Amino acid sequence: MGALLLVGCAKDPSPVAAAPTEAPTEPQPTSFERRPFAPQPDGQPLLDGISYGPFREGQRPGGPHPTAAQIQEDLALLAPRFGMVRVYSSREPTETILKVLVETGLPIRVMVGAWMAPDDAEGNGVEVAEAIRLANAYPEQVLAVSVGNESQVEWSAHRSDRGALVEALRTVRGAIQQPVTTADDYNFWNKPEAQEVAAEVDFLCLHAYAMWNQQPLDEAVSWTASTFASIQALHPDLPIALCESGWATALNEEGDEVTYVKAPAGEAEQARFYAEYTAWARAEGVPYFYFEAFDEPWKGSDDPREIEKHWGLYDVNRTPKAVLAEGE
Repeated sequence: MGALLLVGCAKDPSPVAAAPTEAPTEPQPTSFERRPFAPQPDGQPLLDGISYGPFREGQRPGGPHPTAAQIQEDLALLAPRFGMVRVYSSREPTETILKVLVETGLPIRVMVGAWMAPDDAEGNGVEVAEAIRLANAYPEQVLAVSVGNESQVEWSAHRSDRGALVEALRTVRGAIQQPVTTADDYNFWNKPEAQEVAAEVDFLCLHAYAMWNQQPLDEAVSWTASTFASIQALHPDLPIALCESGWATALNEEGDEVTYVKAPAGEAEQARFYAEYTAWARAEGVPYFYFEAFDEPWKGSDDPREIEKHWGLYDVNRTPKAVLAEGE
């Protein structure tokens, strides 16, 4: 997977925590005071966020990209519900997103990603440099930087060198004022070797998918809550944001995903999960980035049924699904 093939919502083939694949490492001593991930515009805690892939039909990372007008349309749709959006790369169209926010004054803040890929030191360097530049150029719009996405969990298709990740985290953190993190699955954060990475971040960015982990809908939010609590117990000194959780609305019943997904996909199921999940997160004061805003047909194979394409609260044409349709 290249540096620009930006994918969230990867499947986890090991819903039961696997044994560590590397020798446990002692946590590095924290040599800095952690910066709080606690945005409070108007004095109110900002909890509601969403993952935002801006690519429409025929668009994808690397181009063609959405226009500024299309991005403005998207952000105007999201702003009434979400005060934060998460993007996965620092390259275009991320700066266009930030420019639109400056120009429109929409009350959204952005967690900028710096994509980390294996065997692409040059591309990773560009991502890091751009993330630093954007965080400094748009200090009011960029609320945090996430270096790497699912780069450490064992099953990741873009698993990367841990030392390189730590170096990139230190480089970014040394050059910006915002809090810095890396995003990964619970089945990395629950391993002893995760302590080495946790020692380098201001807050922990957690992925936890009940749907990918063979959970029935009735138990999806309780599983999410217990998974969150288990990671919190392992990292008691770190604030945690839930950076990916969601429910898909379509599933290829002949595809590999049925090995991992046992609950039904669908709009009614998504609506129930979203309502219960957001109610839990708000009640517990957990900041979250729900996965995700819009369906992204560029992802995965050419099969239109593939689950990776169907996690949006809106379809690719920006039509709200059942979860949002009432009152639209």
